[in-house]
Amino acid sequence: MSQPKEIFVIQERCMGCHSCELACAVAHSAKKSLYDALSERPRPKKRVYIEWVAPDKNVPIVCRHCEDAPCLNACISGAISRNSKGAVLTDDQKCIGCWTCVMMCPFGVIGRHMEKRIAYRCDRCLDQSELACVQACPAKALQYGTVEQFSGEIRNDAAQKLISETANNLR
Repeated sequence: MSQPKEIFVIQERCMGCHSCELACAVAHSAKKSLYDALSERPRPKKRVYIEWVAPDKNVPIVCRHCEDAPCLNACISGAISRNSKGAVLTDDQKCIGCWTCVMMCPFGVIGRHMEKRIAYRCDRCLDQSELACVQACPAKALQYGTVEQFSGEIRNDAAQKLISETANNLR
């Protein structure tokens, strides 16, 4: 079985530009256009959040699609399920807007769509070929891949830094 893909965050790259949030909202709009999304009612909702945590630190937060998802276990209407790719999804038709999943999410990434009275979360852009937030990030702070791919890139970056620092110290 192939390993599921995840969205990974390279926090030190995040500039706090909010491009990922905007792209996410547009991707979840009816017409998939920024211009049209601005006038849609109800307004399209973002599913990724940029949190400011220090004067120079911004952290993108997105649904982790937890292996043992507290939201899935807490859903009283059966609206939350996991698909074959490992994504935890909310069925708008079954959601009753009780917000139990919102209370159970340890990351605070399940939103409340008050006009529709439903909960919503990152759906990994299931109806699109690319993840809007990952594609929109100019700093490449968001990465979409397997744990092995992401870990390999981190190890490679660490090795490059070590080689560079060693070369500089020898001079």
